[in-house]
Amino acid sequence: METVNGKGQILDGHIFIYPADEEELDPHDLLSFMRRNIQYAKDYKHNMQMYLGNHDILHQQRRMYGPDNRLVANLPHYIVDTYNGFFTGIPPKITLDDKNENEALQQWNDTNSFQDKLSEISKQTDIYGRSFAFIYQDESANTCIAYASPTDAFMVYDDTVARKPFAFVRYWKDTESGLWTGMVYYANKIKTFKGSVVEDSDQNNMYNLVPAVEFYGNEERQGVFDNVKTLIDELDRVLSQKANQVEYFDNAYLKILGLDLDEDGDGRPDANLIGNQMIYSPNADAANADVEFISKPDGDNMQEHIIDRLVSMIYQVSMVANLNDEAFAGNSSGVALQYKLLPMRNMAANKERKFTQALRKLYRIVFSADQVVKDKDAWQDLLFDFKQNLPIDISEEADTLQKLSGVVSKETAFRNSRLIDDPKKEVERMQKEKQEEMNQALQHSASATDQMLMDDQKENDKEVVGFRKNGDSDDEEE
Repeated sequence: METVNGKGQILDGHIFIYPADEEELDPHDLLSFMRRNIQYAKDYKHNMQMYLGNHDILHQQRRMYGPDNRLVANLPHYIVDTYNGFFTGIPPKITLDDKNENEALQQWNDTNSFQDKLSEISKQTDIYGRSFAFIYQDESANTCIAYASPTDAFMVYDDTVARKPFAFVRYWKDTESGLWTGMVYYANKIKTFKGSVVEDSDQNNMYNLVPAVEFYGNEERQGVFDNVKTLIDELDRVLSQKANQVEYFDNAYLKILGLDLDEDGDGRPDANLIGNQMIYSPNADAANADVEFISKPDGDNMQEHIIDRLVSMIYQVSMVANLNDEAFAGNSSGVALQYKLLPMRNMAANKERKFTQALRKLYRIVFSADQVVKDKDAWQDLLFDFKQNLPIDISEEADTLQKLSGVVSKETAFRNSRLIDDPKKEVERMQKEKQEEMNQALQHSASATDQMLMDDQKENDKEVVGFRKNGDSDDEEE
């Protein structure tokens, strides 16, 4: 734990804490937190540069002599995109049991492109270790969502055991004054600040909650490649050194010893040979004349070994599978493939639990605006279903659905299938199709219907005839 100037504290993982009995952040504490986050932002930005391929080796001092290749093995990009695609490549299913409320929820998700923004939040979490979702009202008073990077935003929690959000801060540098400017969102108010001056905002917080949620994959707030950054830097160095040696020895040198090629006496060999890529010494022992290319030292096996070791350790420590590895070649069984992906699946399962908790808090804020669903407490009934993006065997999935038929409800069976995005809608589609098939069957079987009508008419005619006969006999008796 670290103490900043004032009442604030900073826990491991750059978690800001403030006393819960305070009404708002003291201006000096606010600036202290912001300065610390600006310092931490250097690490965040460094991670982003590594993801973009702008590694440290590109900025090192140039060599004084010899080749100076700068090669970058951009494994952070591969690791982040592979893991994020594995986690959110199949968008999670977020549903409510109530049909009308679920339709309203899906409409809000689609209107705000929520699944796309959730994927970006997940990617930022993999790069930075954390990300923020921010809820706001637009010009038309519609509830909207945006995501914020930890490079220019941070959350402050209270010092209780529950660690409830105390305030959410967004900041930027004003281009005209050069002062840090931003906004502080509390549960019951919104403040603006410019430098050390804090003022009330003309905006109101209608949610009665801090309108932001922090997303992270682990309590330590580590990115997916934070533990392998030194290995990646070393891999860049080894690859660059190998390229330098290849270039250095690319032009072979020819040595000519003990053989005089100067017949005209000008001190130069008469043969048309390459200029400075030759070692020529005619004064050597002519009896032991030597003409050959100088062999270069062979350290290729050692270099290849350390490269393979570094690449293997990077994937092993980051726990993200190298899908280009030979271990994934061939026709591996489903069980064997699951074991190869087990470390990544374990990490994704932990991230899923953290995201589920954060999403429930997020929808609590959204529903509190009383615009999406009528029941403000519906966030407690939300169902979250994350599907890890694994290769789909359609035949196996269909066989599983068939085996589950009659054992569990259709919605439960569909919820466990990666072929179906929305189980509720799929059940409704099946019921609608079944009703349409019944209607079509009745329309196309008019002959059978007519036959039934004709049979009924014949029965009625018989009853009428019988009634008349009985009536005639009664009249005759009278």
